[in-house]
Amino acid sequence: MGRLVKFFLYFITAIVAIFLIAAISFFLLFDANDFRDDFAAQVKKTTGRELTIAGDIELSLFPWLAIDIGETHLGNAEGFSDEPFVSFNQARLSVRIMPVLLRREVSIGTALLDGLDLNLEIARNGRSNWQELIDVSEAKGPAPQEDETGAPALDIASINIRNASVRYTDNQAGESYRLTNLNLSSGRVAEGEPLPLSTAFDFEMQPADISGGLEMEAVASAGPTSGTIGFSDVEISVLGIDISANVEPFSYVDDAIPTALIQVKEFSLKELMAQMNVEPPLTADPDAMNKVLINATVQFRPEAIALKELDLVLDDTTFTGDLALASDAAGTISVNLSGDSINLDRYMAPADEAGAESEDVAPVEVPADLVRSLNLRGNFKVAEAVLGGMRFENAELGLKAANGKLRMYPISAQFFDGTYSGDVSVDASGRTAVLSVNEKVRDVNVGAMALAMFKEESVTGTINGSFELTGRGNDLGAIQSSLQGQMSFELLDGAWEGTDVWYELRRARALLKKEEAPEPTLPARTPFSSVTASGPVRDGVFRNDNLHAELPFMRLTGNGAIDLPAATIDYSMTARVFERPEFVEGATAEELDEFTEAVIPLKITGPLASPSIKPDVQKMLKKEVRKKAKERLLDKLLGDAEEEPAEGATEQPADGAVVQPPEGEADQPAEEEQDDKDKLKDALKDLLKR
Repeated sequence: MGRLVKFFLYFITAIVAIFLIAAISFFLLFDANDFRDDFAAQVKKTTGRELTIAGDIELSLFPWLAIDIGETHLGNAEGFSDEPFVSFNQARLSVRIMPVLLRREVSIGTALLDGLDLNLEIARNGRSNWQELIDVSEAKGPAPQEDETGAPALDIASINIRNASVRYTDNQAGESYRLTNLNLSSGRVAEGEPLPLSTAFDFEMQPADISGGLEMEAVASAGPTSGTIGFSDVEISVLGIDISANVEPFSYVDDAIPTALIQVKEFSLKELMAQMNVEPPLTADPDAMNKVLINATVQFRPEAIALKELDLVLDDTTFTGDLALASDAAGTISVNLSGDSINLDRYMAPADEAGAESEDVAPVEVPADLVRSLNLRGNFKVAEAVLGGMRFENAELGLKAANGKLRMYPISAQFFDGTYSGDVSVDASGRTAVLSVNEKVRDVNVGAMALAMFKEESVTGTINGSFELTGRGNDLGAIQSSLQGQMSFELLDGAWEGTDVWYELRRARALLKKEEAPEPTLPARTPFSSVTASGPVRDGVFRNDNLHAELPFMRLTGNGAIDLPAATIDYSMTARVFERPEFVEGATAEELDEFTEAVIPLKITGPLASPSIKPDVQKMLKKEVRKKAKERLLDKLLGDAEEEPAEGATEQPADGAVVQPPEGEADQPAEEEQDDKDKLKDALKDLLKR
């Protein structure tokens, strides 16, 4: 920064020197136009650059020593573009003769420079096209010591630069800036007195394709002896944004670190994006991003532009911290901000007016281009944040983005009486984005969370869970459908609200037995002490065969699947009622006997937000049909067995006479006959059970 300031001082000095040379030539040679080639040769010898004075040189003597130079061009350094380094259409300078001769005072009238075109370049190797001019000046050695009379006092009535243009091209960073229609004017310039400045210009920036107008008014003060310069009361207007700045005095001799206190007055971020040729996003709240205020201390360091003690107001949120933009080719942004409260739902895309069930709703795209363009390191903290209807407290987000990869870690927050921690990565370096998440929740009030997310409170209790998932795709729909990984969760000490499993069991039994349904107990709910499940995720579907639930009156086990893209659940379960179930009302002894002996099938189906938990009546009907068929078959077989007389038994004739068994056969005792019948019944029952 200090070298660039030096250059401008040397540049102005060089122009003054040209004027003085021309003035001397007037006294000695009377017509300076005859010696243009001599001037050019001297410049060539000193700087190695071509000087062309195409316009006339006009001189006047009294009462002002005035010089007026027409069109002039100074060539570029070797190895740079063919465009001139600097050119102008007209330069005019006048000096009072008598104050110089009598009082050693340099009293200059209005210094005019019209049509200035300055071309600043940085080559790919980092060399600039102005450095040689500084080196040449420094090679001449230090300025001679002043005598006792001191240096001549300098007094300039005003400086007027009009219709100027400045180009800055950085071939290392691939960026270029252009100031056009530059007009600068000043008040009186005198040692020890403030220098009022005002300027206005249009600017363009590539490759970002930013363009717009800039106006500036300032009061500057310079200390030639101390080598410092300072600005105060700086007013800048750029792209419709008004900025006030107070620049602390800084050295233009050594490498300086200019520091300024700035105040950016309220502006609309959406309007700024539109002026920068960036389409503003549609937001759920149309007024979002329309109020931005900034107060900060800006430091222009060689390695970065830093904003310290930053106060940033975005709509209703206030952030404090610091921000820095590195001056290297990567242009890394470093951010450290803490905020009070923010509602992120205001900045989300507006809800589809056709409704969420519309088949024409476009999938949410992964912002791959944004991720690829980011070069960011930061940490954000906010005391309170709302997202998706959920309220987070003491939230912290770490960000690291480079080379098309974005990692959000650590992520932590307190929400719904529990905690969340996560590690989320987006890899957009390839053609297809890859999303990876490693998230954990602990002791979260699942009822309050479901109410906030789905406007329903179908499940209460606390939830612990972990989710390690990876998906590929350029929109969220594709990512959800391709999810792979592991999931596990545990629900504790809660209830299924709106569903009474005990009543549903009794009602299903009554239906099977064609009895009148029992009276329900309202409000319907089923308490549980724990529900656990874990398993793999394949193609967006979580499957497991170890679902386990403990209810006060039964134990449930089963298997099934959760379709994550569709947010639906489908589980088949079996239930065993405890011999002495707790918290059951209205059940008869017969019902309890049947329930405790049976293995009851259950189904959990429907949307995740409000699943249905009911007995599998179809499976129960099949079991009942099989049971009755077995009973009928058993009765038939047992009846046939009882009707067939045992071998060797005594037959009774119709008239009641006793028939003796055949001769030679032993008598069979009555108790052995009965024992054989019992064995046969048991064998048939065992067969039917199979």
